[in-house]
Amino acid sequence: MARWCAANGWPVHPLAAGRKTPAGNCPACREDPHRPADCPCLPAGKWCHGFHAATTDPELLAAWWGVNPSFGVGVSCGPAGLVVLDIDAHSAEVPHRDRLLPGIPIHENVNLTGLASGFDTLALLAALRGAPSPADDEATLRVRTPSGGLHVWYRTAPGAPGYRSSVGSSPKVALAWQVDVRAVGGYIVTPATRTSAGTYTPVGAARMPALLPDWLAAELSRTGHAPQPAPVRVPVPRPVRPARAASRALRLLEPLLAEVRACAAAAEGMAFTEKLNRAAYTAGGLVAAGHLAEPRAQDLLTDAAHAARPHRHRHSLTVIASALSAGAARPLHPEGRP
Repeated sequence: MARWCAANGWPVHPLAAGRKTPAGNCPACREDPHRPADCPCLPAGKWCHGFHAATTDPELLAAWWGVNPSFGVGVSCGPAGLVVLDIDAHSAEVPHRDRLLPGIPIHENVNLTGLASGFDTLALLAALRGAPSPADDEATLRVRTPSGGLHVWYRTAPGAPGYRSSVGSSPKVALAWQVDVRAVGGYIVTPATRTSAGTYTPVGAARMPALLPDWLAAELSRTGHAPQPAPVRVPVPRPVRPARAASRALRLLEPLLAEVRACAAAAEGMAFTEKLNRAAYTAGGLVAAGHLAEPRAQDLLTDAAHAARPHRHRHSLTVIASALSAGAARPLHPEGRP
């Protein structure tokens, strides 16, 4: 499968045997967290840092999977020009109707009885746009996941700007509840990859991604997945209190950062996003109160996140930026007073 993907121009990287997560970094990278761009392993042909190591080089593919034939295969979606809808069917409490399709109010007259998964919210979005649901699109590659979800693969037009990934149902960047987007900054598990939960299996006859439908491209732009011009940040100087106050702030923040770093003990789970969000929210309050400099807070949070999940760099930056901003609305004083 790795060679087939590479032949299609899709860079691939190894997944840990029996899992859907990237193969582990080398000991040096695990012990000394650093940015993938600065890692000497990638130029040396190692697979450290997940999708950052993805390649179409046939010699590397032969070396990686020749020695480790049990590895699964992940495709780095951005360089491959792919947008994959990851439809979940998790058992979870259905949110309020205003959060099912972020940015789209659903009138009380719309009967939502029976809505329970991403299949339903994606079908609802498609119906509102007068289009068939992508889950039923027989013209494109669709892959059933071991958990009962579905990956719907699309390709972007040559020269088109890359869309960005999103995970979860954040009201800021989400397509629909229980529908994630795998694109720039993310990877997707290929068909035939086997995990302990089962095998990723193609559905229907199509084996190649179709061109991303226009209505879906418009929705991705509407929901913030299309690239936006970088905002010009005008630094607002904040008075930073004396070193003693900064020391108290760090004592308050350090246990939360330690919880984030501890997530490195497992490749998935451990509520990584929630712990990072809590730490960044607290840091935002400390910055707003003048107890901690914002660049210092950014560095501490980024280092902790990278130590735990180096392959989720973009996701971590998004969480940090959002939570810092939210925390800044509530200044926090380590002693409970200004």
